[in-house]
Formats: sequence, C-alpha cells, structure tokens
Amino acid sequence: MYLITGGAGFIGSNLVAALCDRGHSSKIVIVDRLGIDHKWKNIAKHLVYEIITPAQLNPFLADHEKEVEMVFHLGAISSTTEIDVDLVLENNLQLSILLWRWCANNNIPFLFASSAATYGNGDKGFDDNLTSDQMAGLMPLNPYGWSKHFFDRWVTSTVERGGQVPPQWVGLKFFNVYGPNEGHKGTQSSLIAQLFPRILSGAPSTLFKSHKTGILDGEQKRDFIWVDDCIEVILWFFSNKNISGIFNVGTGEARTFRDLTLNIYTNLSLEPNIEFIDTPPNIEKHYQYFTQASLVKLRAAGFSKSFTSLEQGIKKYITNFLNTNDPYR
Repeated sequence: MYLITGGAGFIGSNLVAALCDRGHSSKIVIVDRLGIDHKWKNIAKHLVYEIITPAQLNPFLADHEKEVEMVFHLGAISSTTEIDVDLVLENNLQLSILLWRWCANNNIPFLFASSAATYGNGDKGFDDNLTSDQMAGLMPLNPYGWSKHFFDRWVTSTVERGGQVPPQWVGLKFFNVYGPNEGHKGTQSSLIAQLFPRILSGAPSTLFKSHKTGILDGEQKRDFIWVDDCIEVILWFFSNKNISGIFNVGTGEARTFRDLTLNIYTNLSLEPNIEFIDTPPNIEKHYQYFTQASLVKLRAAGFSKSFTSLEQGIKKYITNFLNTNDPYR
C-alpha cells in the first residue's frame, strides 16, 4: 500500500496517474481535502484503493501499519502568500514530523516534498548538500518557505545526531513546476496556466516589472521544470530504496519569464502582446529574481535522465492539455 498525502493536488495527482499507469492502482491511498472546487477532477480518471481526509490519517495509520509499503508526503499548504503561520506549521511541519516518526518506527520508506523557496532570495546559492548548521544561513522569504526549511533542517539534524530514521528518506526541493492538474491552485499555479486563457481571450500578457538594477522587465529568471520530470525523479527514488538524502529537483537551467511567455505565443501562432506591471507591494519584498537548481548531488546519486526543455514542456502542456477539452491527467 502506498500512502500519498496531497494525492489530489498538483504533483500528487500526477504521481497517482503514473503509479496507476504502472499497475499500482489497487495499492494507492490518497490523503487530501477535495473542498468544493474542481480539485476532484485531478483524480477522477483513476480508481484507487481509498481516499481519506487528513483528519482520518491517524486512525488509518493505526489500522494499516503492517500494510503500508511507502509514504509519499506531498501534501502541504503551498501558497507563498499564506500569512496564518500556525496553520502553515500544523500542515507543513507538525504533520511531516509525525509521518517521519511513524515511518521510522515502522521501518517504512518516506519521501517528502520540500521546495526551492527554502533558498530565500538565492544570494546563498542553491546547494542541496548542506549540513544543518550550514542550512541556518538560508533565509526563506515567507512562512511557506520557512516551514519547508525548518523540516529540512530538522531532518538533517536528526540524521547528523544519529536519531531514528526511516529505512529510506528522501526530501525533494522542487523548483518551478508546471503541467496538468494545477488549475485548482489559482494564482499559485504556473504562469503558463495563468497566461494561457488570457492570451486566448485577446487580453495582453502581464509580467512584473523589474525593481532591480541590471535586470530588465520580464528578465527575472526561474528554473521551470515540467511535472513529468518531477515524477520521473520520484519514481527513480521509489525504485532505488538504498539512496537517501535531500535533493534539488529542477532542470539546472534558469530561463526568463519573457522566454516562457513568448513560447506560449509561438505555440498558439499568435503575435506577442506583453504588458509590464508593478509588482504588488505584498509580493515585492518576498520576490525571487533568480532560481537555478544545482544538480550535482542528484547526478552523483545516479539519476542520469535528461530534463525536458522549456520549449518542449510548454508545447506538451498546451498541445496535450491546456488546448484540449480535457486538460486533466
């Protein structure tokens, strides 16, 4: 049995689809809140063993401790603008620690989602091979990033002092992921998902102006990664239970928001129409101008597959999902 928290979310639902495609549907248990929007459509095509809410998790673990083979902990409050820190801690830190300890006590592999938001503004680099003390130098820019960073440090410190650990433990620092099943994220979805309907409606694309000397409007850079590549990394660790650690998951190449936007227009055979707007004050002070994953540690661990280029990824996303009557996987 494979427990997937956040299994109806963006990355989680893509993992569910991939595992179902590999014949594991009867083993999948999704832990998530579906709410009242269209999030349920992310998993509507897949028959899994069970779907439970987070409130049902503890009794479920107690009843099935001998059946769970692996925990994929992908659920979290992922909004970078969430200001209720107690809520963020409850969902992103306390649940993570509970699941870590449960997996350690029951000898069950544990894979969890971290984030590039742990690196803050990036001035300390994007090295994923840090000690707990070295991690202390990183300064995330929002409660979400801090909660993920706290757990990364907690895990690293636990390992360093010889604490109890799961037989395999893997933390994945996802960079800017895009792809199908992210529509429920609203303003937290990728820029591709947000711009696509605007462009089709004839409205101009809006990008943030640069407020940094030497960086032109639209030239802010991110490491954009196609969601299928993230799933490939997850499944590789799933197949290599002897490898543990915290790893970056990005392409290793930063691209500009302008590059991304122009590629959308190219795929729709439309002339670019881009307007630059001021960054909202509540975002400006937390805004990352550059992210780029270091892949040295992941490659050294043995993951050798190449990553999808931004051009290829946008084409797949638009052709196979966004520009169809069925954008869900």
